[in-house]
Amino acid sequence: MAGSHRAMAVSMAHVLVIAGSDSSGGAGIARDVETLAAFGVKACLALTAVTVQTHTAVERVQLCDPDLVEAQMRAALSANAVAAIKIGMLGSRETVGRVAAVLREHAAIPVVLDPVVASSSGRALLSDDAIAVMRESLMPLCTLVTPNLPELALLSDGSEEDEHQQARDLLEGGVKTLLVKGGHADGPLAVDTLYEAGEPPLRFEGPRFPGTMRGTGCMLASAIAAGLARGDGLEASVRAAKTYLSERWLAG
Repeated sequence: MAGSHRAMAVSMAHVLVIAGSDSSGGAGIARDVETLAAFGVKACLALTAVTVQTHTAVERVQLCDPDLVEAQMRAALSANAVAAIKIGMLGSRETVGRVAAVLREHAAIPVVLDPVVASSSGRALLSDDAIAVMRESLMPLCTLVTPNLPELALLSDGSEEDEHQQARDLLEGGVKTLLVKGGHADGPLAVDTLYEAGEPPLRFEGPRFPGTMRGTGCMLASAIAAGLARGDGLEASVRAAKTYLSERWLAG
């Protein structure tokens, strides 16, 4: 009986989370695992960095060796029925390249990339030379990329200031789908916009809450990955993720 229970547990669908830690618990892998559990999905992990953080500042960052990140990914994919992959902080050009190499071997698994460039307190979490590699080698392998407005500007070539043109430029460069988060914009509503080549933009509106809550990008991307792992469509997964964030905010 114990053996059959273990076999059943191993066969359950997992989301592989590739991201950094946050000692405060406010963002990173802690938020990812919490969110996946809320959607009834199991997590397996590839840690990319250990960070020393409070809720107001990143005090120290120690990146994991790219070999170690790759080995963790391969072990997780071998050990579990991985039904989706969520990527957060990667930190370096070398790690971006290693992650892309593994993803190319598992092209059937849906991937959600939250392109973490900086912390909410403003500290850089991705090296400058990694941004081009992410844009050219990693983003086209992903089912969905979820930049906020500052990240969108950095990931596009910088020659355009208009959000829609920046998104179109990335789609023309091979990115499949973008969910541009509107949390940094103004107005009474927080509007996220889904861009897909050949399709009109799709707007997801939600209330704009006062104050700040850390880890919202982690939670949104993980909630979408959970939906994809459960077999929900992309639009349904985004809507469910937005609802989850609103409920978490109201719960405090």
